[in-house]
Amino acid sequence: MNRSTDGTSCSVPRHVAIIMDGNGRWAKERGLPRLEGHRQGAERAREVVEWAADAGVKQISLYAFSTENWDRPKAEVRGLMALLSMLLPRELGRMQKNGVRLLTLGDLSLLPERAQKAVNHACHETRLNARIDLILCLNYGGQQEIIAGVKHMYHWVCEQPEPEKALESIGVEQFRDFLWRHDLMPVDLLIRTGGECRISNFHLWDAAYAELYFSDIYWPDYSKDELQYALNDFASRERRFGQTSEQVSKHG
Repeated sequence: MNRSTDGTSCSVPRHVAIIMDGNGRWAKERGLPRLEGHRQGAERAREVVEWAADAGVKQISLYAFSTENWDRPKAEVRGLMALLSMLLPRELGRMQKNGVRLLTLGDLSLLPERAQKAVNHACHETRLNARIDLILCLNYGGQQEIIAGVKHMYHWVCEQPEPEKALESIGVEQFRDFLWRHDLMPVDLLIRTGGECRISNFHLWDAAYAELYFSDIYWPDYSKDELQYALNDFASRERRFGQTSEQVSKHG
């Protein structure tokens, strides 16, 4: 039986993370600008959040813009930021209606001011919604998050009356609190679309025990059935977290 990190039965993942890959290739195959692929991908993201909520998922995090994405052509980056600034205000009413609370993961300080304002406004306006959390990962990188966590931990340790004892007290669970994800559920299922089989610096800490699912479907073509295939596959897996199957069955 599938079990969560706290040992409870969990056939539906609480936190699903998605690398929304394939927008550019989808557009190229149709002779369209790459930005049109991103626009179609944004429409698909809205639907996937609703499908996930219907399935009982509590948090869904979408890799919207990585720290490495700044190296893409400047016109594409500007287009992505403009798309973010335009779509969030437009989607606010739907998020309110569907009980979607918007959270972010990453360093927003480098985003253009207009994009920052749109994100912060949507987060504020949806803060009381409780059906599902949508975590937009913006200017996010897993390695960068861990480095930031180490710095945070260092400053905390230095402030303690007995720094050596404080450092010794930090284990895996305690260190996670120093990361940007301290208020997020652990990732249970990490999905990547577009046919690539790597996690590309996404959720590195939680990827330690997340279930991985790779789909060949380009993100703009992702469907409700494709999401359900991934959820069904998750439900069929045995999550042992270092234990044996016999131990997991005994605890069940």
